[in-house]
Amino acid sequence: MTKFEVVFISTPTIGNMVPTVEFANHLTKNHPQLSATILIITIPKLPLVNTYLQSRPSSATNLRFIHLPIVDPPTPDQYQSLIAYISILIQKHKNNIKNTLLNLTKNNSVKLAALFVDMFSTTIIDVANEIFVPCYLLFASPASFLGFMLHIPRLKSVELENEFEIPTFQNLLPKLVLPNLVLDWKTEEDAYSWVSYHARRYRETKGIVVNTLQELEPFALQSLYNDLQLPPVYPIGPVLDLVGPVQWDPNPVQYNYIMEWLDLQPIGSVVFLCFGSLGSLEEKQVEQIAIGLERVGIRFLWALRGPPKDQLADPRDYESYENVLPDGFLERTVGMGIVCGWVPQAKVLAHKAVGGFVSHCGWNSILESLWFGVPIATWPVYAEQQMNAFQMVRELGLAVEIRQDYRVGGDLVWAEEVKNGVSTLMNNSDEIRRNVKEMSKKCRVALMENGSSYTNLMSLIQELTK
Repeated sequence: MTKFEVVFISTPTIGNMVPTVEFANHLTKNHPQLSATILIITIPKLPLVNTYLQSRPSSATNLRFIHLPIVDPPTPDQYQSLIAYISILIQKHKNNIKNTLLNLTKNNSVKLAALFVDMFSTTIIDVANEIFVPCYLLFASPASFLGFMLHIPRLKSVELENEFEIPTFQNLLPKLVLPNLVLDWKTEEDAYSWVSYHARRYRETKGIVVNTLQELEPFALQSLYNDLQLPPVYPIGPVLDLVGPVQWDPNPVQYNYIMEWLDLQPIGSVVFLCFGSLGSLEEKQVEQIAIGLERVGIRFLWALRGPPKDQLADPRDYESYENVLPDGFLERTVGMGIVCGWVPQAKVLAHKAVGGFVSHCGWNSILESLWFGVPIATWPVYAEQQMNAFQMVRELGLAVEIRQDYRVGGDLVWAEEVKNGVSTLMNNSDEIRRNVKEMSKKCRVALMENGSSYTNLMSLIQELTK
């Protein structure tokens, strides 16, 4: 039997790496002839990625990791934004990736079936073309945002309009939910240029795999299917890491304490606040959240992290919360809530005591919340999260709004908004809660045999193993 090897190159951030690893695992589990190799680019200041990778079982025969040699990082005169830094860093690995792929092809019993790139690694399409390997795009954000990316080269006139027609959105898109790189493209010109470059190259791939499902984004996906210049689109989600975070939790003592506390709370009584692996808020905003939580009087679990020390580092857990929270807050809320650092989000959302999720609306987080049937109150922070929040609230009716157009460094979300949003989420969102529970069932059915995502995955595997 011919063995088929698929190789993945991923942006080395946790939000991109986890879906890459999970999809590679998902792919190989569904076909005995497939094995996967993930090429790892190291950024020393992002230790969470390294911790995650070290936790993965290296002995698995169908999934392996190859750490690429270190290259000289981009110099400050080459980039202003994180997107530009990562794009240039990946581009610098072209020769490393080519050599690694050529080594893999030396084994005559294994056919190199495909190279998968992600949204910020399209420069590696050149390598695939050079050695005649089919190249696919693995898109870890929603189909709606894929449509936006394909539209982005036309958005330089954003300052002239207040609403925009994007084919993958049913409603006009308000200017204030667009990413910073579009709103401020003159000051973030290198980010805008790189994102436009990547988006143009998506059409060169042999297929686009999207971590979504037909039942969640029917309008956006139909729009993509109608684009005759696009390669085939395969919605195969939700692909999630529901177990792994506990294995690589950097603070297991804290995790055990949180789980024991949740075990004592009534079903659906706790609101969970978490702003993602890269999410952190300024101290003035932290104070407003604390005041709002006290006023609403609902049980809470709050993953609170401080700003990173520089642009290329992870947010940090506070050594003490006393300096950042209002005086006496921790004493007054004893028994009612817990303030903690990084937590394994999926395991918390799975707990029966959690009844609501104040989220930054990263796509992985949205999919986890839908999988476990926990409704969201939207509080986007960066990247495409404002657009995800807009889709969840206005397009799909699957979330409550706190603030859709918030971004770090902008206006504060005041305590009263926090109180009202959390109160609505936990007490007055029956229809949204029903919609989320129904979507949770659809997520699970989609992955079952003959489900929509399963069928798309089988079509993709058929292409890969021709």
